[in-house]
Amino acid sequence: MDDIKIGEILLPGEESEQERRERKVRRSFWPTFRRAVRQVPFSRDLVAAYYCAVDPQTPTRTRGILLAALAYFVLPLDFVPDVLAAVGFSDDVAVLTAAFAAISGQIKETHYRRADETIGDRPGE
Repeated sequence: MDDIKIGEILLPGEESEQERRERKVRRSFWPTFRRAVRQVPFSRDLVAAYYCAVDPQTPTRTRGILLAALAYFVLPLDFVPDVLAAVGFSDDVAVLTAAFAAISGQIKETHYRRADETIGDRPGE
């Protein structure tokens, strides 16, 4: 996946687009996370990004970038099908890594604490 495609995916979008993405992410994040947890090398960051994206105190641009990346993560059809073992989530990892770089420092300690609590409640999920 090249940088141009990732850049297009990570566009924050208009408010209506962000709202649509947030609904999709809230609905599909946990089932997708359970399938990906062993293939995504940064599960804690991923869960913290989810909590950051749905936090109304997060700046709009940051929420938009994270919601775009998380919407791509939960999208059932993407460039590399997620059902392919070992490589299925590689494109998702690339998009998420780019999103984390774009919003560097915006995921707060409170988001990480919530991630730790959640992952502790759902080991292997």
